[in-house]
Amino acid sequence: MTLDPSLASLKPFLAKYGRLAGALHAEAMCARWDLTLEAFGEGLRRSAQKRFAGAQSDPSSVEAYLKSLHLEDLALACACTAGNEKAWESFIAHFRQDLRVAASAMLRGSGRADDARAEELADSLYAELYGVRQGEDGRRKSLFEYFHGRSKLGTWLRAVLAQKQVDQFRTTGKNVSFDAEEDGESPRVLAGRLETLPTNLDPDRARYVRRFDRALADALASLTPRERIILACYYADELTLAEIGRMVHEHESTISRQLERTRRALRESVSQALQRGSPGVDGRAAEAGLDAAQIEMAFEYALEDSPLDLSKALSAPGPAGELPKP
Repeated sequence: MTLDPSLASLKPFLAKYGRLAGALHAEAMCARWDLTLEAFGEGLRRSAQKRFAGAQSDPSSVEAYLKSLHLEDLALACACTAGNEKAWESFIAHFRQDLRVAASAMLRGSGRADDARAEELADSLYAELYGVRQGEDGRRKSLFEYFHGRSKLGTWLRAVLAQKQVDQFRTTGKNVSFDAEEDGESPRVLAGRLETLPTNLDPDRARYVRRFDRALADALASLTPRERIILACYYADELTLAEIGRMVHEHESTISRQLERTRRALRESVSQALQRGSPGVDGRAAEAGLDAAQIEMAFEYALEDSPLDLSKALSAPGPAGELPKP
């Protein structure tokens, strides 16, 4: 496989992937935001460029990745980046309360919780998300430009919010007003740190990842040798379906169906293990089962931290032959 030069800028990207971009544009219902194919295509291109930067890719891998994205969330982010008022109003309506609840939980963990501070922390993101600052080209710089659709928009927003809270707490060591931004801080700097996926965004993050890893190890151990080999060839060795098919003397469509079944089985097994919890064993304290929201966060955190790109294998399953959402 070779690097795909079409990811470098929008024009060659649309020349190569224009038909797919058009289909995804319709699937994401971009018309409700009056979001052009070019604006949405740029969001798709940035996401693919980020995913395959410094890595080998082929058109089938890029197409599978683009199909796996949270397309409606990406469309909303692109529309907000473009300054679409209807999209922005929809964003506020759907995410304001969730952000305030998340802010309250974060501040409660640091012993500084009250409703006013939670609202202040949550609402402090809006200027950066809208993009009040301008770059050298005179264009607004929106934090939404750093959302790539691999995770749900709500999950990404909680990560941004948590990073902002941690940064403010580390900088001052005391309560501060979020009306005043840190000197030199900008959406680009903040989002750049998020791309490194620091592990201290959520005090429960490490615990969720450890539990996920144990559940995943048990789930992988339950697979047949053949299932493990196909999974490793596809995700670790990055062989194509056709290459795996030739290796095991089966058609690539058969390999695709087998991968889909394995993905579903793995996700179901891990989810059930996290929901059940575990008894105390070998000096390890018993752990209560996680609820649906906690399980979602465990998946998001673990998939972000995974040294292999297991997000494709373990996130919500899609149609056979396609990679599911990471």
